[in-house]
Amino acid sequence: MLHNASVDFEAIKPRVDEEAVLRALQLEGASPRDIADALAESKVRKVSAKMPGAVVLGCDQVLDFKGEILTKPKTVDDARSQLQKLRSERHMLLSAAVIYKDGEPLWRFIGTARLFMRSFSDEFLDAYLERNWDEIQHCVGAYMLEAEGVRLFEKVDGDYFTVLGMPLVEILSYLTLQGELPK
Repeated sequence: MLHNASVDFEAIKPRVDEEAVLRALQLEGASPRDIADALAESKVRKVSAKMPGAVVLGCDQVLDFKGEILTKPKTVDDARSQLQKLRSERHMLLSAAVIYKDGEPLWRFIGTARLFMRSFSDEFLDAYLERNWDEIQHCVGAYMLEAEGVRLFEKVDGDYFTVLGMPLVEILSYLTLQGELPK
């Protein structure tokens, strides 16, 4: 998304055990919103500490289904179970972005999108999983709205980029206001 917006950047994968962070936060009773923020911050803090003077962005997305967090499916059966749970229901995607510089937080934002899944048949679901497993296994909720996953929905309320996992408009606005991007 940053590339498509003509933003120069270097992608660095942080070494963060996201599952351990998630489990610890859930044990503490953290809200889905706080979990999304903490996951994004754990990534950006780690990278920023190794990049003096650099503006560093960390993002993460959480799927909140009635207070339960759904993660990336580990198997096709896990994906089927998640989608059956979400069928005919509403859920929220929370996309957190945190910006650090010199190991210190400068800015944070959490975008929220509300999605309403339609009532689809088990036959459609099985065919969808067969066609899309390679792509959706990397996605919370086992769907990609920008691909065939859009057919699972009857309504989406919220910013498209938030659904994709990064509140891009807000990030670009902040970077422009701070002089990191041209006005």
